[in-house]
Amino acid sequence: MTDLARPLIGSTTPRLWTPPLVTGPPGPCGCGCALTPETSEGFELAAFAVEIGHPLLPFQRFSAIHGLELLPDGRPRFRIVLLLISRQNGKTTLPKVMCAWWQFRKGVPLILGTSTQLSYAKEAWQATLRLVAATRAFDDLHEPGRKWYRRTNGETESWSIAGARYKIAASNAEGGRSLTIDRGIADELRQHHTYEAWEAFEPACSPEDAQIWCLSNAGSDKSVVLNDLQDAAREFIETGVGDPRLGLIEYSAPEDADPEDVDALLQANPRVGYGLDLEVLLAAAARAKRLGGKALAGFQTERMCIRVRLMNPAIDPIAWRGCKDVGDLADVRSRLAACIDLSPDGTHATLAAAAVLEDGRVRAETVAEWTGPAAASQLERDLPGWVEKLKPKVLGWFPQGPAAAVAAKVADRRKDGARGWPPRGVKVAEIRGETTAVCMGLAKEVKARTLAHSGQAMLDAQVAGAEPLKRGDGWVFTRAGDKPVDAVYAVAGAAHLARTLPKPVGKPRVIVGRNRSGLAKD
Repeated sequence: MTDLARPLIGSTTPRLWTPPLVTGPPGPCGCGCALTPETSEGFELAAFAVEIGHPLLPFQRFSAIHGLELLPDGRPRFRIVLLLISRQNGKTTLPKVMCAWWQFRKGVPLILGTSTQLSYAKEAWQATLRLVAATRAFDDLHEPGRKWYRRTNGETESWSIAGARYKIAASNAEGGRSLTIDRGIADELRQHHTYEAWEAFEPACSPEDAQIWCLSNAGSDKSVVLNDLQDAAREFIETGVGDPRLGLIEYSAPEDADPEDVDALLQANPRVGYGLDLEVLLAAAARAKRLGGKALAGFQTERMCIRVRLMNPAIDPIAWRGCKDVGDLADVRSRLAACIDLSPDGTHATLAAAAVLEDGRVRAETVAEWTGPAAASQLERDLPGWVEKLKPKVLGWFPQGPAAAVAAKVADRRKDGARGWPPRGVKVAEIRGETTAVCMGLAKEVKARTLAHSGQAMLDAQVAGAEPLKRGDGWVFTRAGDKPVDAVYAVAGAAHLARTLPKPVGKPRVIVGRNRSGLAKD
């Protein structure tokens, strides 16, 4: 447990980073690595920052030293540096100093700064401009008193006497095209939801000594460019397989960290103690946990630098993990409820079962699943056998959803004179008008920790991808997109039906043969 009485500062070293190529005794970096001024230009940048009166914070110095490592031939070791860090931690301060150093000390021919909006890229450019204008050491490099920058609609750039230029552009299909870029800054990479802007920008960094710095906090499943680069960099760190010139410097909390975990916050927020207030972070964490949904997802991505699948999850992911309690349904066989559902394309189907436990919680598990083009017909074929084995008090389905495809085999046909379905003692329940109550009810059970589940991989994955779709004053799990939620619907329906069953009379039967859910084996 963290000792809150001691002075707390953010972590200087990131949680994950690409190790240097250089090995040997510890050098002057201070982290234990062997980098020296001969093998990294970061030391020169750090000294430059002190010289101009803008010394780097400890984490910025680390990032500069590791991100500016050199190959034996003098080129940057990394062609792409991915710096991931929570918001409000000074990630744009480092490129401000770095761009001034590149342009007026190193004479880099062309620097291009990009962001999702041109105004954001312009703000970073103007910060560098003010820094240069206030630094007397640059007076003979940009002709003070004479115009050395242009700020007009459609063209924003500065230049040195030697001709080193710094331009800006928006992150779009045109940002970087027709240019030859020596150094690039791609800010807010999490907002690249397609490869359109990256394909315009990255190939333009064509010189053999070019380098791109990508800056961002974590994103969601929509952040395709960021996620692909991050995954590739992590794979190289873990396995040594991949691109050795893609570098990762990631200040983030562990993916399963509690928002109020102080150590996790210090890992993701290295500026704590240098102007960033830990108490403010903790207060925001408490609010996010209480509110869940968008508030929690936003806090995780922006203040913990944790990638989330969804920015608006239907089911609180932390609460869902908190409901995990590995067990089975064997002792509550006398009060089982079951439910089926299908994906819209008919390629996945799920049968779930649930029952109210003695402690008042409802335990829900998936019992069977079918995958592939024939999933619907396989469900129709296998369902009678499963119902005979489970003998639930009620079997539910959603006739207004994709399960309508199997209505002929699932619906109660006894009133039409049909025999054999459903089996004696089993009621078939159509879940129609109460669908919003079923979906919202599952979210409420999870939030209140009144639901128990065993952490089944397929169900966990579908829950993580479930989003709400507004319907009147309520919502249901959206079926749009390519993320199936049939297991979530089946579990929600089973839990709802289990809650509405009459209280059992007598003792539950003991069943000997069980599958992993504690139910009769197939």
